[in-house]
Amino acid sequence: MHELSIMDSALNMALDQAQKAGAARVQVIRLRIGVLSGVVPDALQFAFEALAPGTMAAGAALDIEHVPARFWCAACTREFQSDHYFGECPRCHRPSGDLRAGREMELASMEIE
Repeated sequence: MHELSIMDSALNMALDQAQKAGAARVQVIRLRIGVLSGVVPDALQFAFEALAPGTMAAGAALDIEHVPARFWCAACTREFQSDHYFGECPRCHRPSGDLRAGREMELASMEIE
């Protein structure tokens, strides 16, 4: 379950930033997770619930934004979405390996008090 180590890193990053900002408590942590990142959102939520107690993020909400996979079709010169590593352009049906988004794992924002 690599989500535990991913959440541990994200939580530590959020707590560090909250502490630098002089926060007393973290209310919401927002993550952007790409559909092709290999991360299971439910496992990430479970890891957050296991790691947050005893920290200033205890009782905080975890908000996960799912980022769809977007590819570039050189033939059509346009972006399209697909849930596969080699997406097929819906217009010309050519495969594309030019992934533009969908592998993100980032701390997008948080709410603190």
